[in-house]
Amino acid sequence: MKIRLSIFTLMALSSLSAQEVILDSISVTATKISTKTKDISQSIAVVDEKTIEDKNVLNIQDAIGDIPGVIAESSTNSPSPRLIIRGAGLKARYGVREIMIMKDGVPMTDPDSFTRFDFIDMQDVSSVEVQKGPGSINAVNATGGVIQLVTKSVFKDDKNRIKVGAGNDNQRNVNLKLRGALSKDDFVAFTFSKRTIDNSWRDHNKFDSTQATLKYGHMFEDDSTFETEFSYTESNMELPASMTASEFETFKNTGSQHNTSDQWQNSGRDSKIFSINAKYEKEVGSTTFKPRVYFNTWEHFHPVTGMINDSNDNSVYGTDLELNNLHKLFGQKATFVAGVTLKADITNGAKKYKYADYETKVATSWPFAPYISKTLSDNKGALAQTEDSKTILYGGYLMETFSPSNDFIIDVSTRVDELSFDISGNEVTAYSYSLKNYTAGKGLYNVDKSYTLFSAKLGAVYKITDTTNMYASVATANQAPTTSELGENEQLNMATSVNYEIGLKTRAKNISADIAIYQNDVDDEIIQIKDANGNSIYDNAGKTQKRGLEVTAVYKPIESVQLGANYAFSEFKFIKFSENVGSSSVSRDGNYLPYIPKNQYSLFATYNMKNGFKSRVTTKTWGKYYMDNANTQEYDGYQFVTDIMLGYEKDAHNIQLNINNITNQYYAMEALKDVYGNESYKAAAPINGMLTYIYKF
Repeated sequence: MKIRLSIFTLMALSSLSAQEVILDSISVTATKISTKTKDISQSIAVVDEKTIEDKNVLNIQDAIGDIPGVIAESSTNSPSPRLIIRGAGLKARYGVREIMIMKDGVPMTDPDSFTRFDFIDMQDVSSVEVQKGPGSINAVNATGGVIQLVTKSVFKDDKNRIKVGAGNDNQRNVNLKLRGALSKDDFVAFTFSKRTIDNSWRDHNKFDSTQATLKYGHMFEDDSTFETEFSYTESNMELPASMTASEFETFKNTGSQHNTSDQWQNSGRDSKIFSINAKYEKEVGSTTFKPRVYFNTWEHFHPVTGMINDSNDNSVYGTDLELNNLHKLFGQKATFVAGVTLKADITNGAKKYKYADYETKVATSWPFAPYISKTLSDNKGALAQTEDSKTILYGGYLMETFSPSNDFIIDVSTRVDELSFDISGNEVTAYSYSLKNYTAGKGLYNVDKSYTLFSAKLGAVYKITDTTNMYASVATANQAPTTSELGENEQLNMATSVNYEIGLKTRAKNISADIAIYQNDVDDEIIQIKDANGNSIYDNAGKTQKRGLEVTAVYKPIESVQLGANYAFSEFKFIKFSENVGSSSVSRDGNYLPYIPKNQYSLFATYNMKNGFKSRVTTKTWGKYYMDNANTQEYDGYQFVTDIMLGYEKDAHNIQLNINNITNQYYAMEALKDVYGNESYKAAAPINGMLTYIYKF
């Protein structure tokens, strides 16, 4: 399939130069320096503060789920999204992988590319940036791209606020933000959030979290700044079971999911996380120094398939030492960015336990052995495994951005990182997917593995008119396996991603539009498969190719009205890949990757009246996608799932009603099929709403 961009479309967008230019969205991610998104040589989306407030964003998927090329879905109304950017992240069983998450320039992602969203308070976030594709100097061991969360600055003179919300399924939300000046140079801010939801339409689906953040900032006489942040989160999340095909039909008829037959009825993740970071920024002549240090420690109780993970001694240490230099090249302004990174992720005494309480049945076929049919609780049984691990990452990066003429912007960047794993443990008991029961483990084991990760990008922007830019880029990056993946397959190779992209960006008085076309070739992509014994493992696919078209457009016919549309076409294929089915290896060459819909689009409209009344309507549609690597079955997706907001703002008061899935559609957030023909479905949430009141003082 060849993607063709009509020359008439390009001419139509270029003709917008006759209109008055508006202020472009600003990115602080892509180039490490505040830059208009129009001047960046790759696809980047910015979700602003008003959108976040109007959508009542409580989880990351609420903020970015409508961005083309991004899949951000959750079946639990909690911070446990399935997060994929242009196919990267598809392999993750849980959590987020292959995507770099940053908060105010501080990495939230572990060295092996794993991110937990449960310790990020989205109610303290003022904007979100999504940079798609490999090659970013921010993206350490992450080929999918970068998500930057920009929080409310301690230096910004802002009003205090109290926010309370209540909704169906016993939803409750309280958020408090206080900010003040201790002196003319010292500032402090405090944020507290408490959330609960029962999700009673489904068994084992409750969620609650308590979060507190304290920020301190100091401005020196030479205008240099120092910031530090302390945060604590306690999160308790139940993860509901999947459904069989017949159970999914029942859900579609009733909107309820109870008494399912899945083995693992008691999965969940209870976490406690403490984090601290400090940042300093100082200008010396034309050079700005930006050193950062950060630390977090966490513990979790995490029942999953077969085992109960209990780990309470986990620490991540890191520093990023960066400098930016403004200079001239070819008689034009240029920017040079350089930095070094050091991160360590250390886990001591992580434990896995058997489930203590479960039912068994006897198999009706060979070997006629008992198997676990259903867990009855998440109580810990006998100790099954202990493990210590140490993951170290260090490296450096360089980037030069310059203009050889008034109409061109060129950026060249590279970074090189060394990633090493040291994993040791004792597996006394293992869970066998083929027997569906516990078996003897492999005993003592040790994994000592290192990868040299390289990424680079060459991009160019050409200014067609005052309002319209065209860009082209080529970028490459490596993706190493995670700690857990190496624990299952020590022979995994790192993946290599090469991305080619061209696009067009227009920013005018009444319209903003982005078009991007890309091709991403990946060698040795790490994917999840089933082995000959039925065990779920990770392996390298020989080669995959991902082609896509993404379009975003926003139009303001009058000052109070905004209309928008997003569209993504995705054609992701295995070029070379063989999958084990029983004892045979079956070629999947030419097949489509599962779960990624070919067509995905959303529409929105906002209306903000001068008297304070406001409204927003968003609707999204997913096309069909294949449920398995063999492409034997498609899921139909969903059509026009619609969210609305109605609100009123007056002086210090803001009251709004947000209703998600207002037509109460019953559909699957995820539909999969294994190599043995077994279907599984995860339900998306039915209609849910929250009434919120905000008072600013």
